[in-house]
Amino acid sequence: MEHTEFLDEVRDIIHKNHFSSSTEKSYLGWIYRFIIFNNKQDPRELGTREITKYLDDLTNKRNVSPSTRNQALNALTFLYNKVLNIPLDDFHSKHFKINKKLPTILTREEVQEILNDLQGEFRLMASLIYGSGLKLNECLRLRIRDINIEKEEIIVRDENNEMERKTLLPSLLIPRLSRQIQKISIQFEENKLIPGFAGTNLPEPVQNAHPDAAMEWDWQYLFPSGKPITENGSEKLLQHHVHENYLQKAVKEAVRHTGISKHVSCYTFRHSFATHLLEDGYCIETVQRLLGHKDIRNTMVYKQVLNNNKFTVRSPLDL
Repeated sequence: MEHTEFLDEVRDIIHKNHFSSSTEKSYLGWIYRFIIFNNKQDPRELGTREITKYLDDLTNKRNVSPSTRNQALNALTFLYNKVLNIPLDDFHSKHFKINKKLPTILTREEVQEILNDLQGEFRLMASLIYGSGLKLNECLRLRIRDINIEKEEIIVRDENNEMERKTLLPSLLIPRLSRQIQKISIQFEENKLIPGFAGTNLPEPVQNAHPDAAMEWDWQYLFPSGKPITENGSEKLLQHHVHENYLQKAVKEAVRHTGISKHVSCYTFRHSFATHLLEDGYCIETVQRLLGHKDIRNTMVYKQVLNNNKFTVRSPLDL
């Protein structure tokens, strides 16, 4: 079997497991490089010896980081366990331990300084990430149907539009959200007049099940890109959401303006959301649910940040 055909088979199984596009790209890349490393041999003819040799080569000759090596191991474990049905259970112990750095946290005052420097959509997007605990890509994927103003909640969905969780919608943002919805309503109506406009882009499962959804109002993005574009050689014009660089650059510039010396990214707002909730006395399980962490150990890192920033012992000088 040609390795390209084999990778198509792997890709199909990745899709069935509903992995993100970034995970798909990473897994396919590592599996391809593993095949090339072994002179394009069929992976069915290879085993633990060849995998170990490949991982050792990454570590000793290519000097990849522990996290990068673990990515390769995850991809190969998936290949053998899920695609080839050849269990590699003994490889779970071969992950390198990674000393994770504690996340950067902004004070409430620093958050407000940055938000005050942002304008329009930039401010609304950053406010949603901080106020609702969203990831950047979760904010970008928001559609009209995900915003429930009456219940003051946001539905967070994955790339296939499957609901992952619900989180809170800050009441302070409702007037701005209403204006944003009015603005994109006008843009949507104007786009309808463009020849070839076919609505918003949809995940493949939704497109197959509800082909008319692309032109329905509630499926439109909350933060659409400037204009619809063609894709995959089609003549249809589709409306995508804004690119992640759209907000990243604005936040970077706002941080520079404020003079804050911390390394701040869009993700820092999410970290700060979690830490500030814990500071306000909310339990760790509540924060875990709002962030969508499947493992509470991922949420516990904010307890560590909290403990690092807040001592329960008072200095004798203060007394």
